[in-house]
Amino acid sequence: MALLSVATPLKAKHVPLLVATSRPSLILRRRLSLPKPASPRRCGRVYASMLPTPPPYPPPPGEQVYQPFRPPPSPLPAKYRSLGTAERLEILRDRLGLWHEYAPLISSLGHDGFNPPSIEEVTGISGVDQNRLIVAVQVRDSLVSSSFDPELLAFFDAGGGADLLYELRLLNAAQRAAAAYRVIEHRLDPKAAQELARAMKDFPRRRGDVGWDRFSAASPGDCLAYTHFRLSRETMSPAERMASLDRAVEAAETDEARKRIEEEIERASRQGEGGAVAAVEEAEELRVTVPVVRLRYGEVAEASTVVLLPVCRAEEGEEGIAAAPGRCRAEGELGVMAAERGWARWVVLPGWGPVVAAGNGVAVEFVDGRVLPWRGSRGWEEAVLVVADRRRREVGAEDGYYLVGGEEEGRGKGLGVERGGKLMGKGVKEALGTVVLVVRPPREEEDDMLRDEDWD
Repeated sequence: MALLSVATPLKAKHVPLLVATSRPSLILRRRLSLPKPASPRRCGRVYASMLPTPPPYPPPPGEQVYQPFRPPPSPLPAKYRSLGTAERLEILRDRLGLWHEYAPLISSLGHDGFNPPSIEEVTGISGVDQNRLIVAVQVRDSLVSSSFDPELLAFFDAGGGADLLYELRLLNAAQRAAAAYRVIEHRLDPKAAQELARAMKDFPRRRGDVGWDRFSAASPGDCLAYTHFRLSRETMSPAERMASLDRAVEAAETDEARKRIEEEIERASRQGEGGAVAAVEEAEELRVTVPVVRLRYGEVAEASTVVLLPVCRAEEGEEGIAAAPGRCRAEGELGVMAAERGWARWVVLPGWGPVVAAGNGVAVEFVDGRVLPWRGSRGWEEAVLVVADRRRREVGAEDGYYLVGGEEEGRGKGLGVERGGKLMGKGVKEALGTVVLVVRPPREEEDDMLRDEDWD
Protein backbone atom coordinates (compact mmCIF):
# COMPACT_ATOMS: atom_id res chain seq x y z
CA MET A 1 0.00 0.00 0.00
CA ALA A 2 2.84 2.33 0.72
CA LEU A 3 4.28 1.44 -2.69
CA LEU A 4 1.03 2.36 -4.39
CA SER A 5 0.97 5.64 -2.45
CA VAL A 6 4.41 6.65 -3.84
CA ALA A 7 3.40 5.81 -7.38
CA THR A 8 0.21 7.88 -7.12
CA PRO A 9 0.54 11.26 -8.90
CA LEU A 10 1.03 14.26 -6.67
CA LYS A 11 -1.87 16.46 -5.96
CA ALA A 12 -2.11 19.95 -7.37
CA LYS A 13 -1.11 21.57 -4.09
CA HIS A 14 2.30 19.86 -4.23
CA VAL A 15 3.10 21.00 -7.77
CA PRO A 16 4.04 24.59 -6.94
CA LEU A 17 6.44 23.30 -4.31
CA LEU A 18 8.28 21.20 -6.83
CA VAL A 19 8.25 23.92 -9.48
CA ALA A 20 9.10 26.87 -7.25
CA THR A 21 12.39 25.48 -6.00
CA SER A 22 14.93 23.04 -7.22
CA ARG A 23 15.71 22.01 -3.66
CA PRO A 24 13.48 19.23 -2.16
CA SER A 25 11.63 20.16 1.04
CA LEU A 26 12.74 18.80 4.39
CA ILE A 27 9.77 16.37 4.61
CA LEU A 28 10.47 15.12 1.11
CA ARG A 29 14.14 14.67 1.96
CA ARG A 30 13.23 12.55 4.93
CA ARG A 31 10.86 10.42 2.83
CA LEU A 32 13.48 10.00 0.09
CA SER A 33 16.34 9.61 2.60
CA LEU A 34 18.39 12.42 0.98
CA PRO A 35 21.55 13.69 2.80
CA LYS A 36 21.33 17.09 4.53
CA PRO A 37 23.13 19.79 2.53
CA ALA A 38 26.05 21.53 4.11
CA SER A 39 25.30 25.08 5.28
CA PRO A 40 27.18 27.80 3.27
CA ARG A 41 30.13 29.59 4.94
CA ARG A 42 30.30 33.34 4.93
CA CYS A 43 33.55 34.73 3.50
CA GLY A 44 35.44 37.44 5.36
CA ARG A 45 37.24 40.43 3.80
CA VAL A 46 39.96 39.68 1.29
CA TYR A 47 43.08 41.96 1.24
CA ALA A 48 45.43 42.30 -1.75
CA SER A 49 48.43 41.90 0.50
CA MET A 50 47.17 38.45 1.53
CA LEU A 51 47.04 37.21 -2.06
CA PRO A 52 49.92 35.04 -3.17
CA THR A 53 52.58 36.82 -5.23
CA PRO A 54 52.86 35.46 -8.77
CA PRO A 55 56.31 34.22 -9.72
CA PRO A 56 58.42 36.72 -11.70
CA TYR A 57 58.50 36.14 -15.43
CA PRO A 58 61.63 36.95 -17.45
CA PRO A 59 61.16 39.97 -19.76
CA PRO A 60 60.90 39.35 -23.48
CA PRO A 61 64.24 39.57 -25.30
CA GLY A 62 65.12 43.13 -26.35
CA GLU A 63 62.62 44.76 -23.96
CA GLN A 64 63.84 46.85 -21.03
CA VAL A 65 62.35 46.26 -17.61
CA TYR A 66 60.97 49.31 -15.79
CA GLN A 67 63.38 50.53 -13.17
CA PRO A 68 62.33 52.71 -10.25
CA PHE A 69 63.59 56.30 -10.17
CA ARG A 70 66.95 56.76 -8.56
CA PRO A 71 68.14 60.31 -7.90
CA PRO A 72 71.32 61.32 -9.73
CA PRO A 73 74.55 61.42 -7.78
CA SER A 74 75.26 64.60 -5.91
CA PRO A 75 77.32 67.14 -7.90
CA LEU A 76 79.04 68.23 -4.73
CA PRO A 77 82.54 66.99 -3.96
CA ALA A 78 82.60 64.27 -1.33
CA LYS A 79 84.07 66.55 1.32
CA TYR A 80 81.15 69.00 1.05
CA ARG A 81 78.20 66.58 1.02
CA SER A 82 77.90 66.30 4.79
CA LEU A 83 77.99 70.06 5.40
CA GLY A 84 74.96 72.04 6.42
CA THR A 85 73.67 75.22 4.88
CA ALA A 86 75.64 77.50 7.20
CA GLU A 87 78.91 75.73 6.45
CA ARG A 88 78.30 75.92 2.69
CA LEU A 89 77.61 79.63 2.87
CA GLU A 90 80.79 80.11 4.87
CA ILE A 91 82.87 78.28 2.25
CA LEU A 92 81.44 80.47 -0.51
CA ARG A 93 81.90 83.64 1.49
CA ASP A 94 85.56 82.89 2.26
CA ARG A 95 86.28 81.23 -1.13
CA LEU A 96 87.73 78.17 0.59
CA GLY A 97 89.31 75.73 -1.87
CA LEU A 98 89.51 75.82 -5.65
CA TRP A 99 86.80 77.61 -7.61
CA HIS A 100 85.54 74.43 -9.31
CA GLU A 101 85.20 72.74 -5.90
CA TYR A 102 83.01 75.32 -4.20
CA ALA A 103 81.11 76.41 -7.34
CA PRO A 104 78.63 73.45 -7.11
CA LEU A 105 77.61 74.75 -3.69
CA ILE A 106 75.75 77.57 -5.45
CA SER A 107 73.39 75.13 -7.18
CA SER A 108 72.90 73.14 -3.98
CA LEU A 109 71.84 76.27 -2.13
CA GLY A 110 69.19 76.83 -4.78
CA HIS A 111 67.57 73.55 -3.71
CA ASP A 112 67.49 74.87 -0.14
CA GLY A 113 65.40 77.89 -1.10
CA PHE A 114 68.12 80.42 -1.85
CA ASN A 115 68.07 82.61 -4.96
CA PRO A 116 70.93 84.59 -6.56
CA PRO A 117 70.19 87.84 -4.68
CA SER A 118 70.07 86.10 -1.31
CA ILE A 119 73.30 84.23 -2.04
CA GLU A 120 74.94 87.47 -3.09
CA GLU A 121 73.80 89.14 0.13
CA VAL A 122 75.42 86.47 2.29
CA THR A 123 78.52 85.54 0.25
CA GLY A 124 79.26 88.67 -1.77
CA ILE A 125 79.26 86.74 -5.06
CA SER A 126 77.17 88.64 -7.62
CA GLY A 127 74.53 86.93 -9.71
CA VAL A 128 76.68 87.32 -12.83
CA ASP A 129 79.64 85.67 -11.12
CA GLN A 130 77.40 82.89 -9.80
CA ASN A 131 76.24 82.07 -13.32
CA ARG A 132 79.81 82.25 -14.63
CA LEU A 133 81.02 79.79 -11.99
CA ILE A 134 78.17 77.33 -12.61
CA VAL A 135 78.66 77.36 -16.39
CA ALA A 136 82.46 77.14 -16.09
CA VAL A 137 82.13 74.03 -13.91
CA GLN A 138 79.95 72.41 -16.57
CA VAL A 139 82.54 73.20 -19.24
CA ARG A 140 85.31 71.82 -17.03
CA ASP A 141 83.32 68.62 -16.39
CA SER A 142 82.94 68.14 -20.17
CA LEU A 143 86.72 68.42 -20.54
CA VAL A 144 87.19 65.80 -17.83
CA SER A 145 84.70 63.51 -19.61
CA SER A 146 86.61 63.92 -22.88
CA SER A 147 89.83 62.61 -21.30
CA PHE A 148 91.52 66.01 -21.28
CA ASP A 149 95.08 65.89 -19.93
CA PRO A 150 94.76 66.37 -16.13
CA GLU A 151 98.10 68.17 -15.94
CA LEU A 152 96.97 70.71 -18.52
CA LEU A 153 93.55 70.97 -16.89
CA ALA A 154 95.26 72.31 -13.78
CA PHE A 155 96.01 75.46 -15.80
CA PHE A 156 92.39 76.48 -15.22
CA ASP A 157 92.52 75.99 -11.45
CA ALA A 158 93.68 79.57 -10.94
CA GLY A 159 91.22 82.34 -10.20
CA GLY A 160 90.87 83.37 -13.85
CA GLY A 161 90.23 79.82 -15.04
CA ALA A 162 86.48 80.18 -14.63
CA ASP A 163 86.46 83.25 -16.88
CA LEU A 164 88.38 81.37 -19.57
CA LEU A 165 86.22 78.25 -19.52
CA TYR A 166 83.04 80.31 -19.45
CA GLU A 167 83.87 81.70 -22.89
CA LEU A 168 83.99 78.16 -24.34
CA ARG A 169 80.36 77.42 -23.41
CA LEU A 170 79.08 77.86 -26.99
CA LEU A 171 81.20 75.00 -28.35
CA ASN A 172 80.51 71.29 -28.34
CA ALA A 173 82.62 68.83 -26.37
CA ALA A 174 85.22 68.20 -29.11
CA GLN A 175 85.58 71.90 -29.92
CA ARG A 176 85.97 72.77 -26.24
CA ALA A 177 88.92 70.44 -25.88
CA ALA A 178 90.64 71.84 -29.00
CA ALA A 179 89.99 75.42 -27.91
CA ALA A 180 91.25 74.71 -24.38
CA TYR A 181 94.57 73.43 -25.76
CA ARG A 182 95.02 76.63 -27.75
CA VAL A 183 94.09 78.79 -24.76
CA ILE A 184 96.77 77.06 -22.70
CA GLU A 185 99.38 77.09 -25.46
CA HIS A 186 99.03 80.80 -26.23
CA ARG A 187 98.10 81.94 -22.69
CA LEU A 188 94.97 83.68 -23.95
CA ASP A 189 92.98 86.08 -21.79
CA PRO A 190 89.15 85.86 -21.52
CA LYS A 191 88.61 88.35 -24.35
CA ALA A 192 90.88 86.40 -26.70
CA ALA A 193 89.22 83.14 -25.63
CA GLN A 194 85.83 84.64 -26.48
CA GLU A 195 87.09 85.68 -29.92
CA LEU A 196 88.45 82.18 -30.51
CA ALA A 197 85.18 80.48 -29.46
CA ARG A 198 83.07 82.73 -31.67
CA ALA A 199 85.37 82.12 -34.62
CA MET A 200 85.07 78.34 -34.18
CA LYS A 201 81.30 78.59 -33.84
CA ASP A 202 80.98 80.84 -36.89
CA PHE A 203 83.32 78.97 -39.23
CA PRO A 204 80.91 76.16 -40.36
CA ARG A 205 78.29 78.79 -41.22
CA ARG A 206 80.60 80.42 -43.77
CA ARG A 207 80.69 77.38 -46.05
CA GLY A 208 80.89 78.48 -49.67
CA ASP A 209 82.32 81.93 -48.93
CA VAL A 210 85.52 83.15 -50.57
CA GLY A 211 88.57 81.18 -49.40
CA TRP A 212 86.62 79.04 -46.93
CA ASP A 213 87.79 75.73 -48.36
CA ARG A 214 91.46 76.59 -47.77
CA PHE A 215 91.02 76.66 -43.98
CA SER A 216 90.54 73.67 -41.69
CA ALA A 217 87.54 73.37 -39.38
CA ALA A 218 89.50 70.98 -37.15
CA SER A 219 92.08 73.68 -36.38
CA PRO A 220 91.06 76.41 -33.89
CA GLY A 221 93.85 78.60 -35.27
CA ASP A 222 92.53 78.29 -38.82
CA CYS A 223 89.02 79.20 -37.68
CA LEU A 224 90.37 82.33 -36.00
CA ALA A 225 92.54 83.11 -39.02
CA TYR A 226 89.56 82.87 -41.34
CA THR A 227 87.65 85.36 -39.23
CA HIS A 228 90.47 87.90 -39.66
CA PHE A 229 90.71 86.98 -43.35
CA ARG A 230 86.99 87.60 -43.82
CA LEU A 231 87.10 90.90 -41.95
CA SER A 232 89.97 92.05 -44.14
CA ARG A 233 87.71 91.73 -47.17
CA GLU A 234 84.94 93.72 -45.52
CA THR A 235 86.95 96.75 -44.44
CA MET A 236 87.36 99.82 -46.65
CA SER A 237 90.64 101.03 -45.13
CA PRO A 238 93.86 99.61 -46.66
CA ALA A 239 95.65 99.93 -43.31
CA GLU A 240 92.95 98.01 -41.45
CA ARG A 241 92.91 95.41 -44.18
CA MET A 242 96.62 94.72 -43.89
CA ALA A 243 96.37 94.64 -40.09
CA SER A 244 93.63 92.00 -40.28
CA LEU A 245 95.68 89.92 -42.71
CA ASP A 246 98.72 90.11 -40.41
CA ARG A 247 96.61 88.80 -37.53
CA ALA A 248 95.31 86.04 -39.81
CA VAL A 249 98.86 84.92 -40.64
CA GLU A 250 99.77 84.76 -36.96
CA ALA A 251 96.71 82.67 -36.11
CA ALA A 252 96.82 80.23 -39.07
CA GLU A 253 98.07 76.71 -38.32
CA THR A 254 97.87 74.85 -41.65
CA ASP A 255 100.02 75.47 -44.71
CA GLU A 256 97.01 75.84 -47.00
CA ALA A 257 95.56 78.58 -44.83
CA ARG A 258 98.86 80.48 -44.70
CA LYS A 259 99.24 80.21 -48.46
CA ARG A 260 95.76 81.61 -49.06
CA ILE A 261 96.39 84.52 -46.70
CA GLU A 262 99.71 85.30 -48.36
CA GLU A 263 97.93 85.42 -51.72
CA GLU A 264 95.49 87.92 -50.28
CA ILE A 265 98.32 90.01 -48.82
CA GLU A 266 100.04 90.13 -52.20
CA ARG A 267 96.82 91.14 -53.88
CA ALA A 268 96.16 93.86 -51.31
CA SER A 269 99.70 95.20 -51.70
CA ARG A 270 99.31 95.52 -55.46
CA GLN A 271 96.02 97.33 -55.09
CA GLY A 272 97.57 99.66 -52.50
CA GLU A 273 100.47 100.54 -54.80
CA GLY A 274 98.05 101.32 -57.63
CA GLY A 275 99.78 98.92 -59.99
CA ALA A 276 98.17 96.93 -62.78
CA VAL A 277 96.29 93.80 -61.89
CA ALA A 278 98.33 90.66 -62.46
CA ALA A 279 97.33 88.12 -65.07
CA VAL A 280 96.25 85.69 -62.39
CA GLU A 281 93.90 88.27 -60.96
CA GLU A 282 92.71 89.17 -64.42
CA ALA A 283 91.42 85.63 -64.79
CA GLU A 284 89.94 86.10 -61.38
CA GLU A 285 87.90 89.07 -62.54
CA LEU A 286 84.86 87.29 -61.26
CA ARG A 287 86.04 87.59 -57.69
CA VAL A 288 83.75 89.99 -55.89
CA THR A 289 85.26 93.29 -54.78
CA VAL A 290 82.14 94.06 -52.73
CA PRO A 291 82.08 92.35 -49.31
CA VAL A 292 79.64 89.44 -49.21
CA VAL A 293 78.57 88.51 -45.69
CA ARG A 294 76.41 85.64 -44.52
CA LEU A 295 74.42 86.79 -41.52
CA ARG A 296 74.48 84.38 -38.60
CA TYR A 297 71.83 83.82 -35.97
CA GLY A 298 72.24 86.11 -32.98
CA GLU A 299 74.82 88.33 -34.69
CA VAL A 300 72.64 91.43 -34.45
CA ALA A 301 72.02 90.82 -30.74
CA GLU A 302 75.75 90.41 -30.09
CA ALA A 303 76.77 93.52 -32.05
CA SER A 304 77.86 96.56 -30.02
CA THR A 305 76.46 98.91 -32.70
CA VAL A 306 73.68 98.39 -35.23
CA VAL A 307 72.39 100.22 -38.31
CA LEU A 308 68.73 100.62 -39.24
CA LEU A 309 68.10 100.76 -43.00
CA PRO A 310 64.93 101.05 -45.10
CA VAL A 311 64.24 98.08 -47.38
CA CYS A 312 62.61 98.10 -50.80
CA ARG A 313 62.00 95.22 -53.18
CA ALA A 314 63.84 95.00 -56.48
CA GLU A 315 60.50 94.93 -58.28
CA GLU A 316 59.65 98.41 -56.98
CA GLY A 317 62.27 99.94 -59.28
CA GLU A 318 63.59 103.48 -59.18
CA GLU A 319 60.41 104.77 -57.58
CA GLY A 320 61.01 102.59 -54.53
CA ILE A 321 64.60 103.83 -54.19
CA ALA A 322 63.50 107.44 -54.44
CA ALA A 323 60.66 106.99 -51.94
CA ALA A 324 62.75 105.19 -49.30
CA PRO A 325 63.67 107.51 -46.41
CA GLY A 326 67.24 108.34 -45.48
CA ARG A 327 69.07 107.11 -42.42
CA CYS A 328 67.18 107.45 -39.15
CA ARG A 329 68.47 109.73 -36.42
CA ALA A 330 68.23 109.40 -32.65
CA GLU A 331 66.16 111.99 -30.82
CA GLY A 332 65.86 112.89 -27.17
CA GLU A 333 67.52 111.45 -24.10
CA LEU A 334 66.06 108.02 -24.76
CA GLY A 335 67.51 107.85 -28.27
CA VAL A 336 64.19 107.33 -30.03
CA MET A 337 64.80 106.60 -33.72
CA ALA A 338 62.95 108.92 -36.09
CA ALA A 339 62.68 108.72 -39.89
CA GLU A 340 62.01 111.60 -42.25
CA ARG A 341 58.93 109.83 -43.62
CA GLY A 342 56.88 106.76 -42.91
CA TRP A 343 58.09 103.44 -44.33
CA ALA A 344 56.80 99.89 -43.99
CA ARG A 345 59.91 97.68 -44.24
CA TRP A 346 63.17 98.02 -42.30
CA VAL A 347 66.19 95.86 -41.52
CA VAL A 348 68.63 95.97 -38.61
CA LEU A 349 72.23 95.04 -39.47
CA PRO A 350 75.38 94.92 -37.34
CA GLY A 351 77.52 98.04 -37.49
CA TRP A 352 79.84 96.75 -40.21
CA GLY A 353 82.27 99.31 -41.61
CA PRO A 354 80.80 99.57 -45.14
CA VAL A 355 77.26 99.95 -43.79
CA VAL A 356 78.23 102.60 -41.26
CA ALA A 357 80.21 104.53 -43.90
CA ALA A 358 77.21 104.67 -46.25
CA GLY A 359 75.94 108.25 -46.13
CA ASN A 360 72.45 107.53 -47.44
CA GLY A 361 72.06 103.78 -47.32
CA VAL A 362 69.22 101.65 -48.57
CA ALA A 363 68.77 97.86 -48.69
CA VAL A 364 67.32 96.25 -51.81
CA GLU A 365 65.83 92.77 -51.48
CA PHE A 366 66.41 90.35 -54.37
CA VAL A 367 64.41 87.14 -54.12
CA ASP A 368 67.11 85.23 -56.04
CA GLY A 369 70.80 85.94 -55.57
CA ARG A 370 71.63 84.43 -58.95
CA VAL A 371 70.71 87.71 -60.65
CA LEU A 372 73.88 89.30 -59.30
CA PRO A 373 76.58 89.79 -61.98
CA TRP A 374 79.34 87.53 -60.74
CA ARG A 375 79.95 83.87 -61.14
CA GLY A 376 80.08 83.16 -57.44
CA SER A 377 76.37 83.99 -57.20
CA ARG A 378 75.24 81.22 -59.55
CA GLY A 379 74.68 78.86 -56.64
CA TRP A 380 72.87 81.46 -54.54
CA GLU A 381 69.34 80.15 -54.82
CA GLU A 382 68.33 82.34 -51.90
CA ALA A 383 67.17 85.86 -51.15
CA VAL A 384 69.87 88.49 -50.63
CA LEU A 385 70.01 92.10 -49.45
CA VAL A 386 72.11 94.52 -51.49
CA VAL A 387 73.13 97.57 -49.46
CA ALA A 388 73.80 100.65 -51.61
CA ASP A 389 74.92 104.20 -50.85
CA ARG A 390 72.63 106.62 -52.67
CA ARG A 391 75.04 109.52 -52.19
CA ARG A 392 77.72 107.85 -54.30
CA ARG A 393 75.93 107.78 -57.64
CA GLU A 394 78.84 108.51 -59.97
CA VAL A 395 80.15 105.51 -61.93
CA GLY A 396 83.87 105.92 -61.38
CA ALA A 397 85.38 102.46 -60.87
CA GLU A 398 85.46 99.66 -63.41
CA ASP A 399 85.67 96.97 -60.75
CA GLY A 400 82.90 98.49 -58.64
CA TYR A 401 79.23 97.49 -58.58
CA TYR A 402 76.33 99.88 -58.95
CA LEU A 403 72.60 99.79 -58.44
CA VAL A 404 70.77 100.53 -61.69
CA GLY A 405 67.30 100.44 -63.17
CA GLY A 406 66.47 97.37 -65.21
CA GLU A 407 64.62 98.73 -68.26
CA GLU A 408 67.64 98.70 -70.53
CA GLU A 409 68.48 95.13 -69.50
CA GLY A 410 65.03 93.70 -70.18
CA ARG A 411 64.06 93.49 -66.52
CA GLY A 412 61.13 95.85 -66.84
CA LYS A 413 61.05 98.41 -64.07
CA GLY A 414 62.95 96.24 -61.62
CA LEU A 415 66.34 97.06 -60.13
CA GLY A 416 69.63 95.36 -60.95
CA VAL A 417 73.32 95.38 -60.13
CA GLU A 418 75.96 95.97 -62.81
CA ARG A 419 79.74 96.18 -62.92
CA GLY A 420 81.25 99.63 -63.40
CA GLY A 421 83.22 98.60 -66.49
CA LYS A 422 80.08 97.48 -68.30
CA LEU A 423 78.28 100.72 -67.46
CA MET A 424 81.26 102.79 -68.64
CA GLY A 425 81.23 100.91 -71.92
CA LYS A 426 77.62 102.00 -72.43
CA GLY A 427 78.44 105.58 -71.54
CA VAL A 428 76.50 105.51 -68.27
CA LYS A 429 77.95 108.07 -65.86
CA GLU A 430 75.43 107.97 -63.03
CA ALA A 431 73.66 105.12 -61.24
CA LEU A 432 71.15 104.89 -58.43
CA GLY A 433 73.89 104.18 -55.91
CA THR A 434 77.13 102.34 -55.22
CA VAL A 435 76.86 98.80 -53.82
CA VAL A 436 78.82 98.58 -50.57
CA LEU A 437 77.71 95.22 -49.15
CA VAL A 438 75.75 92.06 -49.99
CA VAL A 439 74.08 90.24 -47.10
CA ARG A 440 73.13 86.58 -47.37
CA PRO A 441 70.62 84.95 -44.95
CA PRO A 442 71.70 82.53 -42.22
CA ARG A 443 71.50 78.81 -42.85
CA GLU A 444 69.74 76.56 -40.37
CA GLU A 445 71.35 73.39 -41.71
CA GLU A 446 74.82 74.82 -41.11
CA ASP A 447 74.19 76.23 -37.66
CA ASP A 448 76.62 73.70 -36.09
CA MET A 449 74.06 72.51 -33.58
CA LEU A 450 75.22 70.14 -30.88
CA ARG A 451 74.67 66.51 -31.69
CA ASP A 452 73.33 64.01 -29.16
CA GLU A 453 76.81 62.67 -28.48
CA ASP A 454 78.12 66.18 -27.90
CA TRP A 455 75.91 66.90 -24.89
CA ASP A 456 77.52 66.51 -21.52
